[in-house]
Amino acid sequence: MKKILRRIFTVIPAVALQILWLYILFDWLAPWAPLFGFALSILSFLFVLYLLTKREESTYKVLWLLVIFSFPLPGALLYLIFGNKRTTRPLQKKLSAAGPLPAPADSTGPLYSALSAENRRMCETFRWIQNKTGFLPQINRDARYYPLGDEMFPDMLKELEKAQRFVFVEYFIIQGGHMWDSITEILARKAAQGVDVRVLYDDLGSISTYSEMEARSLRKKGIRCASFNPLVFVKGTLNCRDHRKMMIIDGRVAFSGGVNLADEYINHIEKYGHWKDIGFRLTGEAVQNYTRMFAEFWDAFAGDPIPPQFLESPAADAEPPKQDGYVLSYYDSPLRADAVSNELYIDLLSQAEDYAWFYTPYLMPGDALLDAFVRAAGRGVDVRIIMPGIPDKKLVYRMSRSFYPVLLEAGVKIYEYTPGFVHAKGCVVDDTVGTVGTVNLDYRSLFLHFENNSLFFASSLLRELKADYLATQEKCRERTPENVKTNLAKWILDGVLRIFAPLC
Repeated sequence: MKKILRRIFTVIPAVALQILWLYILFDWLAPWAPLFGFALSILSFLFVLYLLTKREESTYKVLWLLVIFSFPLPGALLYLIFGNKRTTRPLQKKLSAAGPLPAPADSTGPLYSALSAENRRMCETFRWIQNKTGFLPQINRDARYYPLGDEMFPDMLKELEKAQRFVFVEYFIIQGGHMWDSITEILARKAAQGVDVRVLYDDLGSISTYSEMEARSLRKKGIRCASFNPLVFVKGTLNCRDHRKMMIIDGRVAFSGGVNLADEYINHIEKYGHWKDIGFRLTGEAVQNYTRMFAEFWDAFAGDPIPPQFLESPAADAEPPKQDGYVLSYYDSPLRADAVSNELYIDLLSQAEDYAWFYTPYLMPGDALLDAFVRAAGRGVDVRIIMPGIPDKKLVYRMSRSFYPVLLEAGVKIYEYTPGFVHAKGCVVDDTVGTVGTVNLDYRSLFLHFENNSLFFASSLLRELKADYLATQEKCRERTPENVKTNLAKWILDGVLRIFAPLC
C-alpha cells in the first residue's frame, strides 16, 4: 500500500496539470458555446463514421460509440487519448529509434518442407505467424512442461547457477519474497562474476509490488534494471502493458509461461486458494526467439543496447540433436494491425476435428473468437475451458461468467477449478498442436497488451499438457446451462458488463 500511495502522490501533480489545462480550455471556449456545440455534433458524427470503418473488434466499437453518443466531448477526448491506435505511436517511435536487430539467417526452407509434408494446413499457420511477427519457426529439441510454478522454480534456480555470459529477465510482476529474493541472490553473485544481468519489469503491473527504490538496489549490485512504460502521466499508452514473462540464460535456456516472480505463483503463500499455473523450458536454437524478444524491448525501452554477440545462437553440440516436433515463439503487440494470438486461436478452433481444450484465468473474448468457439462446438468438436474456482478480481470474474450462457448453450464445456485460482494460459488441440504462454482469453490480453506465446506442433510437450489438463479437470466443477440461469436483474447486469468488458 505504501508503494501505491507513493506512486499516486508522484502522479497527482501531472494529473492536476492536465485537469487545469482542460478547465482553462473550456473556460476560454464558453462564449462560443452554441457554435462549439454545433461543431461538436458534426465531429461526433465523423467520429462514428471513423469508428465504423476501422478494423476493430465490434464489441470495442460498440463501447466507444456508446461513450461518444452519451458524452460527445469527453467521449471523443477519451477515445483520442485511450482508444485510438495512434496513441501507441510513442511506443512505436521508441522501437523504431532502437533500430532493427540483426536479422537471423532464414533457414526455414527445409523446415517448412518437412512441416508441409506432415501437415500442410499447419504449415500455413506457422508461415502466417512468421509473416506477421517476423519470428522464425524452429525445430523443437527439448521442451519441458511444468504443471505448476512450484515445479518450474527449482529448475530456474539451477539454470541460473550455470550462467556464464548473460541472464535476461522480463516479467509483468516482480515482488520481494522467497521466490524473487532467491533469484536476486544468484543474479547479484553472477553479476559480480562478470555475467551481463538485465531485468525489465512492467511499471503498472508491479506498481504495488516493486518500486524504483528496489530497482536502484538491484543496480547497486551490478544488475541492469529498467521499467516498461512508467506511469508518470495519464496517457494514451497507459493500457499498453508489458505482460510478457521470460527468463533467458546464455541463449541456451529459456523459461516462460504464466508464472510471474512472486510467491503466490509457486504456492509459497496462499492468496486465492491453490495457485494453478503452467510454464515450460526450452533449450537449443528455439531459445533464440526469446533472446530476440527481450533484446528488442530492452534496446527500445531501457537503452544501453545489448551486445550483438548475445543474439547469436550458441554453438551446436557435437552429437546430432534430437528432434521433438516444431515450435514458433513470438510476441503479440498492440502496435500491429493484426492481433496474432486472437487470430491464431480462431484458426486453431477452425482446424480442430476432435477436441480443443483451453486454460484461461479470464474469459472475455471478442465476437470473432466467441463465434469460433461456438462454431467449433457446433461442428461436434469437444471444446472445453478451465477457469478459476476462486477469483482474484470479483468484477472481472463476474464479467467472465457473463459469457458462460452462450458458450454452454452452444455445447462448450466450462469447468471451474475448485481448489483455487487458475492463472494458466494455454491450449491443446487434437493431440497435435497447442500453445503455452502469457495470453489470456480477454480483450486486454488479446488486443492491448504485449504478450509472448509459443506454438508447439507434434511435440511430446503436448502429451504432458493434455495429461495435466485432464488431471486438473478432475479437481473442477462443471458448469451447465441449468446452473448459470439468470433472472432479469442479472441479465441486465451481464449485458452492461459485456459492454465494458474491453476495458477490463
